Amino acid sequence: MARETTLILFKPDGIQQGITGAVLDRYLKEGFRIRALKMLQANNELLNEHYAHITHLEFFPDIRAFMQETPVIALALEGEDAISRVRKILGPTDSTEAAPGTIRGDYGSKDQFSKMRNICHASDSPESAAVELRRFFSESEVFD
Repeated sequence: MARETTLILFKPDGIQQGITGAVLDRYLKEGFRIRALKMLQANNELLNEHYAHITHLEFFPDIRAFMQETPVIALALEGEDAISRVRKILGPTDSTEAAPGTIRGDYGSKDQFSKMRNICHASDSPESAAVELRRFFSESEVFD
């Protein structure tokens, strides 16, 4: 097993529901360690960069507007196989497909917004985690 650090973004729906503490608690109970944590208002530039792979799709303006409804919380978590384990605890991107007991299964939207209003974003690979962590945190904001 590899020790990894991954990025989690608490999206506006999780913040609006007031469940960020409950979600964070699930990760901490799994033995993950916080390396960085901050709240920020995501601007267009940041969101265009973060979602560069989908900016050409017709629904992208809706995602960008959603991600600006409230500030987001960026979290760097470290642990053994953190990337895959965090995503397993979170559940599939589409909350309607997420099993009860996963974060998205318990809290995610169960309507036509289930792929967007799904509580958190989590890095999907070591490569994307490295890029995303640098996007949301400066080197001096990540602690050992």
